[in-house]
Amino acid sequence: MMIDSYDFGQIIIDGRRYDRDLIVFSDKVKAGWWRKEGHLLQTQDLMEVLEAKPEVLVVGTGYYGAMTVPAETRKHVESEKIELIAQKTAEACKTFNRLVASRKVVAALHLTC
Repeated sequence: MMIDSYDFGQIIIDGRRYDRDLIVFSDKVKAGWWRKEGHLLQTQDLMEVLEAKPEVLVVGTGYYGAMTVPAETRKHVESEKIELIAQKTAEACKTFNRLVASRKVVAALHLTC
């Protein structure tokens, strides 16, 4: 999987356009990713990611960075031996593309604010 482009509210992955938050695995995209509280990332929002056991989780916090990753969520992810990188979504897309060829990486991306 490669992220071709991202702009506010839309992303293109391997030529396919998405307009809702999503999780990008190395072999699939989970479209329509929904969180319990939209701009607050909680451990329960990442259960499918944790089950996949990536080396790295790249979190796209939105175009303006509105989604927050609380310390307890970060601590839980890291306790599973998963490195967590949280960045504004444009930068997170670049990070995912850079890492995907060499590491087991998953991206959880908020596409708007």
